[in-house]
Amino acid sequence: VQVPGPAPNLHAVVMSPSTVSLRWDVPLIGSGEIQNYKIYYMEKGSDSEQDLDVSTLSHTMTGLRKFMEYSFRVVAFNKHGPGVSTEDVSVRTYSDVPSAPPQNVTVDVLNSKSLIVRWQPPSADAQNGEIMGYKIRYRKGSRKRLQRGTEYMLRVSAFTVNGTGPASEWISAETFESDLDETRVPDVPSSLHVRSLVNSIVVSWTPPENQDIVVRGYTIAYGIGSPHAQTIKVDYKQRYYTIENLNPSSHYVITLKAFNNVGEGIPVYESAITRPQSDPIDPDVDLYELFHAPYTPVPDPLPMLPPVGVQASVLNHDAIKVTWADNSLPKNQKITDARYYTVRWKTNIPANTKFKAANTTTLNHMVTGLKPYTLYEFSVMVTKGRRTSTWSMTAHGTTFELIPSSSPKDVTVVSKEGRPRTIIVNWQPPSEANGKITGYIIYYSTDVKAEVHDWVIEPVVGNRLTHQIQELTLDTAYYFKIQARNSKGMGPMSEAVQFRTPKAPGISVKQGRPSEPEQGIGSGGKPDMSGTADNHILVIVIIVSVGAFTIIVVVVGAFLCTRRTTSQQKKKRAACKSTNGSHKYKGNSKDLKPPDLWIHHERLELKPIDKSPEPNPVMTDTPIPRSSQDISPAESSMDPMLQRRNSYRGHESEDGMSTLGGRRGMRPKMMMPFDSQPPQRKCVIWDEGMTHL
Repeated sequence: VQVPGPAPNLHAVVMSPSTVSLRWDVPLIGSGEIQNYKIYYMEKGSDSEQDLDVSTLSHTMTGLRKFMEYSFRVVAFNKHGPGVSTEDVSVRTYSDVPSAPPQNVTVDVLNSKSLIVRWQPPSADAQNGEIMGYKIRYRKGSRKRLQRGTEYMLRVSAFTVNGTGPASEWISAETFESDLDETRVPDVPSSLHVRSLVNSIVVSWTPPENQDIVVRGYTIAYGIGSPHAQTIKVDYKQRYYTIENLNPSSHYVITLKAFNNVGEGIPVYESAITRPQSDPIDPDVDLYELFHAPYTPVPDPLPMLPPVGVQASVLNHDAIKVTWADNSLPKNQKITDARYYTVRWKTNIPANTKFKAANTTTLNHMVTGLKPYTLYEFSVMVTKGRRTSTWSMTAHGTTFELIPSSSPKDVTVVSKEGRPRTIIVNWQPPSEANGKITGYIIYYSTDVKAEVHDWVIEPVVGNRLTHQIQELTLDTAYYFKIQARNSKGMGPMSEAVQFRTPKAPGISVKQGRPSEPEQGIGSGGKPDMSGTADNHILVIVIIVSVGAFTIIVVVVGAFLCTRRTTSQQKKKRAACKSTNGSHKYKGNSKDLKPPDLWIHHERLELKPIDKSPEPNPVMTDTPIPRSSQDISPAESSMDPMLQRRNSYRGHESEDGMSTLGGRRGMRPKMMMPFDSQPPQRKCVIWDEGMTHL
C-alpha cells in the first residue's frame, strides 16, 4: 500500500489584509488517483489547527485576521488514506486601518492654556497593524491656540501606515481663567452648609478664599459618628451634593476638603441629624438660598451607580486580580457602550501613600508590580462620558510572602562590660523582609575569606534583635554576618562586620600568646573554634604537672624501699656476725672457731682474679667437706689452724694494702664442717650480693 507523497511547490501569496492565495502541484509519489487535498492552517501563537477540504490544486483563504501571521500545509488523500504532509509555509496578512478607537480617553486641565489628554491604545484585535501614532482633534471655532476660560471638545484616533481608524467620542474640557499655583494643596473651603432630610442630607459649600491655587475637585466624607465610612469625589465646578440612602434619626459627621494633583487640603467639619421617619415629606429645597452666588450648573440628576461586589484575589507575591460587577449593565454583564472603569489601589505602609490607578474596559483588572506580604485596598468607579460614579466599597488583599530580598541592617558588635570574652551583637530587621521573619542566623569566624560552612553559626528566634556570644578568644579579630529567614527561605547575608576582642587586665601578651593561662582547669564553656594559644598552654601545664608528680612519687617510693632494704640487711648481717663470731680466736683449741672467710672479701673482689696462676683459686683452694665424717680430728688439724691464725695475726699487723697473693695462700689451709653451720652460708651469700652492689 502506497499513500501519496508531499505535494510539491506549495506557495502562499497574500492578496489583502484578510485573504491569502495557496497553490501546489500533484504529488510525485503514490499509487492511485488523488481524491482530494486538505489544507491545515493556524494562527501564530495558537494551539488549535483548522483544516479545509479542497479538490483542486489551488485555493484562496478568506476571512483571515488582519496583520496576523499564519502557517499553512497541505496533505493529499488517495484511496489508501492521507499522504505525507508538506512543510509549513508562513505568511502575514496585510495591515489595515484600526477598527476601533483608543480606549479610556480622559482630559485634565493643566492651566489656563493647557490640557492634558490621556488614552490607551485600541484593543489588540482592533489594531490591525502597527500603530504609528495618534491624532487628537479639538474644536472651538477657528482658533488655533487654546484660550483662557474656554471649553473645548476633544477626541482621539489611532492610525497605521494604511490610514486612520475611528475616533473616540467627544470629550469636553474647560481651561482655567488664569494660571494658578499647583505647587501646594488647596486651602480649606470657605464655608460648608448642611440640610437634613429623612433619608438624605444636602451639602453645599463655597470654594477656598485663595483663588490662586488650583482646585481640581472636592472630597466629601461622611458616616454615623465618624466621617470615614464613605467617600465621594465631585468636580471642581460643583458646589453642592445630595447624600442619599441614609438612616432616619441618625447623627452623621460630614467633612469637605478640596484637592489637586499635589494632594488634599485641610478639611472642614459639619454634623447633621436626619429627620425621623414620621416627618412629613419635605418640600423641594431651594438650593439657591444655600449660597451667595449660584453660578454653577446643576449636577446630572442621574449619577452612575458605582460597581458592586468588588473582590481582590491574590495570585502570587506581586499580583492581585480585582473583579467586580456593574448593576447598570444588563444581566449578561456585556458592555456595549464607551464606558470604562478606573481601579485604584494603595497600601497604608508607609503612611500617607498615594493611590495608584489604572483604566480598563472590562470587569476585571490584573494589578501587578505589588510588594510581597503587603496589604492593599482596592476600589473601582465607572465613567461614561461626563458622568462618573462614586468609588465602590473597598476590597482588601495581602500578597503572598517571598524570601527576604535584603539583609539585616545596622549590625553592631560591642563587648560586654566586665566579661571580655563575651560580645553582644545587635541588628535591625531587613528593610525588605517580604514576610514575617521567623528567625536569624549569626555567622562568625576569624577568617573573613573562609567558606560559609566553615563559619560558626548561632541561631536566634525571629522576635529577637540582640544576641550574646560567649567564650571568645581574647585579643582576636572576629567577623560577623547575619541572615534573616521567613517561611519561604533564607535571605541574603549582611556585610561582614569586624570586631576585635579586648585584652583582659593583668594578662601580658608575648609572641601572640598570653604569659599566664586566663582560665582555670575545668572551666565551662564551648571549645574555642580557633585553636587559641592559651588553651595549648593549659594542656602543657597539665602534662608537665602530672609528669613531675609521677616522678616525685617514684623517687620517694624508691628511696623508702631502699632504706627499708638496707635496714633489714644490717640487722641480718649483725645476726650473722654474732653467730659466726668475727672476733680474733681466744682460749684453747676446743673453743676455736673458723674465722670469717669473707673478712677481706670486699677488698679481694675489687682486684682482678684472672692473674691467679690457678684456674679457679676460690673453688680449688677452699675445699669444703660435705659431712662431719670428712673432717680430720682436732689434733691433726690444729697445726694448720694455728698457722692460719698466726698468719692472720701477722696480717693484721701489716699494712692494709696486702697483696692478693699473700691472702690466697691462707685460704686453702682452712677446713670447716658445712652441714653443722647452715645459717653461715646464707649470710655469706647475702653479704656477697650486697658487696657487689
